[in-house]
Amino acid sequence: MNKDPKSIRIVFMGTPDFAVASLQALLDGGLNVVGVITAPDKPAGRGLALQQSPVKELAVANKIPLLQPLKLKDPQFLEQLAAWKPDLQVVVAFRMLPEVVWALPPMGTINLHGSLLPNYRGAAPINWALINGEKKTGVTTFLLKHEIDTGDLLLQRELEIEQTDNFGTLYNKLKVMGAKVLTETIERYVQEKITPVPQSNFEQLLKAAPKLQKETGEIDWNCAGTAINNLIRGLSPLPGAFAKLDGKLLKIYKATPLEEKISVPPGTIDTDGKNFLRFACQDGWIQIEELQLEGKKKMPITPFLQGYRF
Repeated sequence: MNKDPKSIRIVFMGTPDFAVASLQALLDGGLNVVGVITAPDKPAGRGLALQQSPVKELAVANKIPLLQPLKLKDPQFLEQLAAWKPDLQVVVAFRMLPEVVWALPPMGTINLHGSLLPNYRGAAPINWALINGEKKTGVTTFLLKHEIDTGDLLLQRELEIEQTDNFGTLYNKLKVMGAKVLTETIERYVQEKITPVPQSNFEQLLKAAPKLQKETGEIDWNCAGTAINNLIRGLSPLPGAFAKLDGKLLKIYKATPLEEKISVPPGTIDTDGKNFLRFACQDGWIQIEELQLEGKKKMPITPFLQGYRF
């Protein structure tokens, strides 16, 4: 298999902004991307105009052949994919592939994942690392096989999670890191400088990263302040952790836990009506810094309190 990485034919699969950095890195590195597969255009906005995926926009801008299949087992799609004659496929933030797709190239299919596998297999690894209060995370490249996120490991890079990180900031850091690790993986893998390692070598205490559900974001004020703050960080800016304020949905994007002995029930609201709003929790207060009330815009706490009457 030892070849010049720039000589092999690569098909790239991805859809969101997270995948754009990786596709751009492959192009900047002079790798031969012969085709891109992304999600079909979807209606969005008030006018429901069809919106292209971020990956499609980059592919079109670089005049790369593009496929947008509704079904990955569609015979016409499989015929078009085979006609590209890929030596290797690369997947970043796409959907689950059937074996008829991932097993097509002679060199296999490489996936980039936003966690240190085998921990945080699943759809939302960045969110769950924050929600669970992890101190570090990272990215992993691995070879696809039948079970999701279980293939042999290729490369990993660690990243320290800062206390100020939320989903948005960590997403952007891992997006950039992942693009670099992916290009390095391809170059070393093609030149046979990587030995794939089975994940079974590391499967001890695994944490999962299932798809986020609406109820995931509901704040339980009976929990400790640190746990509530981690939930807020893990869901900010999207989809947002939430509670109720005077019967209306309140999304909370930034907060500070204040540990102190209190004698009021969890969920109790305390405010001066001008500069601070806080909720009682198991071991103190959660002081709100940025929020959005149902029907209103997202804003810092001070302007919110100036316009709100309890």
